[in-house]
Amino acid sequence: MSKPDLHPQSPAGGGTDPGSGLAANISNEIVRLYKAQFGRGPTSARTLFAATDAIVVVLEDTLTPAERNLVAMGEHQRLRDTRTFFQFATVREFCEPIERLTGRKVRAFNSSTDTLVDGLSIETFILHPEGYTGPSRGELDERTSRR
Repeated sequence: MSKPDLHPQSPAGGGTDPGSGLAANISNEIVRLYKAQFGRGPTSARTLFAATDAIVVVLEDTLTPAERNLVAMGEHQRLRDTRTFFQFATVREFCEPIERLTGRKVRAFNSSTDTLVDGLSIETFILHPEGYTGPSRGELDERTSRR
């Protein structure tokens, strides 16, 4: 299987690669994960290639009705803590589609949500160099959770 080119094409819309469909496929997979994990998906998602080894997925309007209630109560930190807990409880699920679609292993995964702007969320994946054969971030997660 040939590996997709992760070099951004710099189209007018940003650092996506519309020719390969890779950005759209990644966005669709992350939206699917959000729906499965939180019961609803974001209203929009876009994937950007920040470098040859960095993928950033920006998701708009990700908060559930219950999370919006937490915002109304001023419980922003509680909401961020809960979201972060859920995201990192499923690191393997988030890394799997990135690895499958890019043909490269994920080195690091970071997740954040800004509760003051309707739950704008950012999922960041840093990839190992092409040809890396060691453990991925998802595999590291599995080994640590067994201890």
